[in-house]
Parts: sequence; C-alpha cells; structure tokens
Amino acid sequence: MIGTGIVILLLALVSGGLLLKMKSEMKKMNVIATKEVVHNIYSVKDSFVNMFLVKDSDYYVAVDAGNELLVITEGLKKLNIDPDKVRAVLLTHTDGDHVAALKLFKNATIYLSKDEEQMINGKTARLLGKHNNIDTQIYTLLQDGQTIQVGDISIKGILTPGHTPGSMSYLIDGKYLFVGDAFGLKDGKVDKPNKYFTGDMKTALQSFDKINKLPGAEFIFTAHSGYTKDYKTAVNTKLE
Repeated sequence: MIGTGIVILLLALVSGGLLLKMKSEMKKMNVIATKEVVHNIYSVKDSFVNMFLVKDSDYYVAVDAGNELLVITEGLKKLNIDPDKVRAVLLTHTDGDHVAALKLFKNATIYLSKDEEQMINGKTARLLGKHNNIDTQIYTLLQDGQTIQVGDISIKGILTPGHTPGSMSYLIDGKYLFVGDAFGLKDGKVDKPNKYFTGDMKTALQSFDKINKLPGAEFIFTAHSGYTKDYKTAVNTKLE
C-alpha cells in the first residue's frame, strides 16, 4: 500500500507540474482581438485561443468553436453574427479549447478529420488517460485532401498530424489557410508547434511539407499566435 501511495503521489506531482507549465505557456500566446481581421474573415478571442468565421453572403463557416461557450456567445454578439447562420464548423482538432461552443451552431454540419475521430471515440487518450469529447455524436469525417463546398465557399482539408493524430488544416477558397495548433507564427514565419501541447513533434514537423507549397495561398491563421497575410514569406523557413 505504501508503494501504491508513492506512485499516486508522484503522478499527482507530475500532473501538477505539467498543469503549471501549461498555464505558463498559455500566458505567452498572442491571439487576435474579436474583430473583422480581413474582408469577410472574423476572429473571436476566447482567452488564449481564437476561433474564426468566414462569411459567404449572409452565411458563415466557422473554424473551431472556442474554449468557453459564454465568451463565444458574447463575441458573436459583438460581431453581430447570428450563430444560426453558421452552416459548417471545421474542427482543426478536438481539444477542449476548440470545441466548447459547438452546441451554439444548431444549423451547422460539424467536420473533423477521419484520423481525429480516435480522440473522441475512446480509442486514443489525449493525456494521462484523459480522452477528448465533443457535444455531439453527429459529425462528418474528412479524408486528407478532400474538398467540400459550403455555399460559395470551397474548403480543402489537409491532414497535418502531430499536435494530435488527426489535426487538420483547412485551405478556404484557395487562399486562406487555417492551421489550428498544427503550427504557430513567430516574427512573420511559420514556427513549430508548442512542444508542451504537441503529442508527436517529429510528425508535426513532417506535416510542414504539406502546407508550405500551396499555390495561391495568401494568408495563414493560427489558433494561438495570430495571422499573417504574407504566406510566401511565412513558409520560407526551415523547422527543426
């Protein structure tokens, strides 16, 4: 019993240390204020993370769904965006800070990558036996490279695993690239993801090859480190 107690204590200390480190890393994140970032692209700031919305006429496509339901609700009100007009929610992955407001979007189809489903069906734990979950059991799975059309908006899913096994980036209308947590931005260049939140850094770095040669791409939007309107300069780097 003493041995068991020691193991439990050590696990608690490790968990506590990781939690403190994660909170410290969150404070360093640089997110965009709630606003129209560029024409017809909107950001909602939710503490240390951004969700985004792309406007199509009178309707929207959302990229992720934030960390707190109330914050997202208030952000949408500030932007005068009716959540009932969101037709699709594109999940870059299923961590809690990207899925909190899913139930707001009653008329939206929820999309995630086929490889990310393992994170919510009990097959693969995110951390120390903890599994991700989302507020719905109805969603559509996307294959790597699959293109879908939502209204007038064209969306290509690009599997960029590493942060999670099924992390997916989305290229919208051939020019707006949303990468979630797959990569960051630093000094105008694509940066490797935060090591404290990344499940498989080697795979994450290999994923860079899938997003650094996209003809026509102009913008990159990240979940935690802002955006750039100079795609070519941003991807002209080497991740190590």
